Amino acid sequence: MENHDKAQLLSFLKTLPPVEFCCVYGSFLHPNNPGSAKSTMVDCILGVSNPRQWHSENLTLNNDHYSSWMVLLGGARLITDVADELGVGVHFNPFVSWNDKDLVQDILNWERFYLSGRLQKPVHVLLDNLDIANVNSVNLRAAMSAALLLLPSKFTEEELYAKICSLSYMGDLRMLFAEDRNKVKKIVQGQFELFRLMYKPFIEEYETKELLRRCLSGNTRPIISQDGGLLAARSLVSSLPPMVRSQMGMKLGEKKVLCDSGRVIQEIVIGSKDEAAKCMQTILRRKVMVSSARQALSGLLAAGGINGMRYLGAKMSKAWKSWR
Repeated sequence: MENHDKAQLLSFLKTLPPVEFCCVYGSFLHPNNPGSAKSTMVDCILGVSNPRQWHSENLTLNNDHYSSWMVLLGGARLITDVADELGVGVHFNPFVSWNDKDLVQDILNWERFYLSGRLQKPVHVLLDNLDIANVNSVNLRAAMSAALLLLPSKFTEEELYAKICSLSYMGDLRMLFAEDRNKVKKIVQGQFELFRLMYKPFIEEYETKELLRRCLSGNTRPIISQDGGLLAARSLVSSLPPMVRSQMGMKLGEKKVLCDSGRVIQEIVIGSKDEAAKCMQTILRRKVMVSSARQALSGLLAAGGINGMRYLGAKMSKAWKSWR
């Protein structure tokens, strides 16, 4: 990110009530993606400790950030209720471009797999009083494990990052009609070195565990091979978030196992890597489908009918061009 862009974003934060976390993502952050021009929209995630209080203060400072009907009918209480009960805990307005939520729960558990999916891709953190950068390492390791379950025995580094990137789009209703069909490819190709920087520690960790092995091929980028055995699959599943493992256990069954420390733990019954992958994929698709639908409706209400339709129209036009 260029210095003057960062300065502009920091100045924007000064117009808002205090926040605990802020990062930017999307095409504005990395304008050098193939075939894309620098966007005029800045995609931001804001994290605050008390959303209702924050919205109440922001209504005083920036009343125009909200749909007029929400301001008139319920103010801060209605805004947070729509985000929490109807949406996925995120207030979204595409003409202000900011979000808020208690991030930690979604990062650690993939409860709704919304903001956690955003943070599996490169972002630029402007402010972090919640130590999200450290907590997010759990999210990145889980994303790596999920992608490996879905990948074949041999793949390239780019294919690994593409699979990671695609996790939060599996089942996303917007991908059917309102997103560029080449979105994942463009994200990975435009931000390859940033993905490499994010996931290098986990690739090395899995090499040490002998789950992965890199070997040089005829080109400059190595081929990665992975252990497709049952023990390796169990190791990958163990790195998935607790909520996902619990749902997998309900589908596949669980058994009690005595671990090295002497504790008795519940282990998911896995017949094969493919079985675990299909089960996990079904769970994630369901999460993304529900979250994307809820957030789309919540975002439409938050932005207001006219602004919401303007945003949807622009997204559909962009998607249509990618299919032509």
